[in-house]
Amino acid sequence: MMNEQTPKQIVEELDKYIVGQKAAKRSVAIALRNRWRSRQLDSESMKDDIIPKNILMIGSTGVGKTEIARRLAKMVKAPFIKVEATKFTEVGYVGRDVESIIRDLAETSVRMVRSSRLEEVQEKAAEMAEERILDVMVPQPKKSVVNPFGQLFGGSNEEESEGDGEPKQYQAGREWCRKKLLAGEYEDKMIEIDIEDNNKPMVGMFAGSSLEGMGDNIQDILGSMMPKKHKKRKVTVEAARKLFQQEEAMKLVDMEEVTEEAVKVAENSGIVFLDEIDKVASSGGHGSNHDVARDGVQRDILPIVEGSTVMTKYGPVKTDHILFIAAGAFHTSKPSDLIPELQGRFPIRVELTSLDKEDFKRILTEPQNALIKQYQALMGTEGIDLEFTEEAIDCLAKLACDVNNQNENIGARRLHTILEKLLENLSFDAPDLEEKHVVVDEAYVKEALSEIVINQDVSQFIL
Repeated sequence: MMNEQTPKQIVEELDKYIVGQKAAKRSVAIALRNRWRSRQLDSESMKDDIIPKNILMIGSTGVGKTEIARRLAKMVKAPFIKVEATKFTEVGYVGRDVESIIRDLAETSVRMVRSSRLEEVQEKAAEMAEERILDVMVPQPKKSVVNPFGQLFGGSNEEESEGDGEPKQYQAGREWCRKKLLAGEYEDKMIEIDIEDNNKPMVGMFAGSSLEGMGDNIQDILGSMMPKKHKKRKVTVEAARKLFQQEEAMKLVDMEEVTEEAVKVAENSGIVFLDEIDKVASSGGHGSNHDVARDGVQRDILPIVEGSTVMTKYGPVKTDHILFIAAGAFHTSKPSDLIPELQGRFPIRVELTSLDKEDFKRILTEPQNALIKQYQALMGTEGIDLEFTEEAIDCLAKLACDVNNQNENIGARRLHTILEKLLENLSFDAPDLEEKHVVVDEAYVKEALSEIVINQDVSQFIL
């Protein structure tokens, strides 16, 4: 699963989804490529010694920190999890245990590898599912009882001779049904099937506590001890095929191999995005109780980032080669307020710039999943052709920039709020509109949002 894209290719791919932030994109691209480079080394000791250079992203909310990390992981098909540093507390207090970060990463990795293996066996599983459907539709005839002493004593084995025609008749009926099945003639036919009941006895009993790892293990032990239940369901042949294919695919996949590979993938390709790291930084070191608690969280996070072994239900996972990307706004604190040991573990610092009017215009139109394209697609489902003029886009970008400057700066997220308010009436009336071509121009924008923008008190709450 190791990516082979060059840094330039990685940045080009990120450019399709994220506007600006060249410095941050370059940093993550280099970090990712260095991972690939270290895997190419012949010396095993050198491979182990070269650890990923973790990244600290500094920038206000809504400028693209999370999106860069998420797109990066998706691009290279690496296990990725995003966690907020504020969810964790020192050991002994109420809150999540930091080791749960690695347990969650291992879960994500297992899901990815299992999904990949399941795709590989789908063709074989589909054939097996078809045979199971035929077993239901054309049940195998019960075998006649054969007299074991018949031939010994020279007697005629009437039971055996009588049964000779049954297999031929059964096979002919089965092949006739198979042709009908392949022709799609039975898709809506109802049949009764017998499938495994996968309801787990203890889901989430320990979730959110430091005992959650133990909870997973207990659940697995109980699950393996208890016999598998089966239940009967009446479904269409189409639905039965999906259920059977899923069951057969799971039988074809060796879960021991999957977990073994998943642990390696998590160790060598895993990416952990630690958001809101600034919230656990001491605010100037005044020595309050809050600062002591924050330092405690940092000290608990430290061994995970430094490199340690965490026990998961899939076995021990080493964190030495996991890439950690931390991010925070650092409005009331600064990176130097983090404990020195943790600062040293994030050698690459990159500052993300605030978004201006031109950035907003590009965000609205350029990315593959640009906001305007999203709304046009949504309205298209109602048969409405939604068109935005250049002036309207310019007006929306300026408005988002102004509101961010006057109120809290929430970056590109402001555009979601403004567009949702702008198209509120259209979204409500869309199914009943006779005019299917709607043009959003500057006048439309001003009419829909002018009252809110003029009234500063109202705009603070609505936009």
